[in-house]
Amino acid sequence: MTTFDLLLIGHGNVAQRFVSLLAEQSAVRARIVGVATRRHGYTLGRRRVTPDSTLQFIREAVRAHGASAKAGRLVVIETTTLDIERGEPATSHVLAALAGGAHVVTANKGPVAFAYTRLAHAAHRADRRFLFEGSVMDGVPIFNLVRETLPAVRILGFRGVINSTTNFILTAMEQGQPFDAALAEMQARGVAEADASLDVDGWDAAAKVAALANVLLGANITPKDVKRRGIGPETGRLAREARTAGRRLKLVARAKRDGRRVTARVAPEDLRGDDLLAGLEGQQNALILTTDLLEEIAVVQRSGSLTQTAYALLSDLHTIARGAGVGRAGPRRR
Repeated sequence: MTTFDLLLIGHGNVAQRFVSLLAEQSAVRARIVGVATRRHGYTLGRRRVTPDSTLQFIREAVRAHGASAKAGRLVVIETTTLDIERGEPATSHVLAALAGGAHVVTANKGPVAFAYTRLAHAAHRADRRFLFEGSVMDGVPIFNLVRETLPAVRILGFRGVINSTTNFILTAMEQGQPFDAALAEMQARGVAEADASLDVDGWDAAAKVAALANVLLGANITPKDVKRRGIGPETGRLAREARTAGRRLKLVARAKRDGRRVTARVAPEDLRGDDLLAGLEGQQNALILTTDLLEEIAVVQRSGSLTQTAYALLSDLHTIARGAGVGRAGPRRR
């Protein structure tokens, strides 16, 4: 069995859980050969190193493991924090890794949301994989589902609830809980960040919409191209009114292709009670794909956790280990 060499770019909670999952399973063998962290610096093998930047570290580490890269055994696991302005430095991290002959697995939405086409072509030229299942809905298979099991199906559009924090807050406000208290509970659980503006202002969902649209619809957009409206304390009244009327208010993310044009938006929507998305409670998420041959396909996430996000990284590593279609990382044809 092949043993993969892993470079961890970022070593927060998700990356640490991923490492423990590696030890708990036997289908993929891997060893950690380098780690880059914001707080604790850089390690290559057993040596502490002092590059000028994480980007330089990636270049040096890939060169140091050139034989592994040439053999297709070197994988960069990128789990740095989303930058909603430009998707950097994660995008540059991916490009540097691919240029050095490494496969790349990321849970960061930024590279897919801001530069998917460029990165997919770079992966194709390098004959390496660029995989990102963890960027949307944790480990629930969305990109894998379409790539691996829907080869002759065209995705026409999608809609969904894809941000756990806002769905929890809306559910709580329906029951009379104040916005601030519901948000504080999500922060206490570690689901929402201390600065939760990415969630409640709709930026996290917009990044996921851009990622989904770029990969599934062949779009070339960024989160800034997504029409966006988030939620706030005043949304509670609308949520309660909708619930009283037998309806539900949800922060819905959607995109569709109209000829050569892709339109995308994130906004609260008043849904009929029998809508699948209306039935989502608490932190539950769902995505409904509209297709040409199979009509609508729905994927529902009943719960989310650190383990599920870490599993997405493991799932992508399994894909690389299977050797499934190396070099087929380019965008879907339209």
